[in-house]
Amino acid sequence: MAKFIVRAIFAALGLWLAARLVPGVRVDDTGSLILAAVLLGIVNAFVRPVVFVLTLPVTVLTLGLFLLVVNAAMIGLVALVLAGFHVDGLLAGVLAAVVTGVVSWIGGMILRDDRG
Repeated sequence: MAKFIVRAIFAALGLWLAARLVPGVRVDDTGSLILAAVLLGIVNAFVRPVVFVLTLPVTVLTLGLFLLVVNAAMIGLVALVLAGFHVDGLLAGVLAAVVTGVVSWIGGMILRDDRG
């Protein structure tokens, strides 16, 4: 549970930064930002693996670049479900996915456990 909360915090930070940097991504308030981060975590845990398997041939053909579209689709799905989070189009979703992914990667590097 603690890992999920930490990941949600980094996702919220990434979504906030994406809303600040990427035209076409907007968050109405802090509550919507937190809820979007939690929903993104849930979507990434349950929906993304199914979509990943279904799009695996395209992902292989594009040498993994199609994963950017999959990640953008997950952010777009959250935007469809949550009224206070808005993503205008595929390009905004892809850029938001890149920003969120980089922030989450940096967060993982900071919090990495070196015992293993």
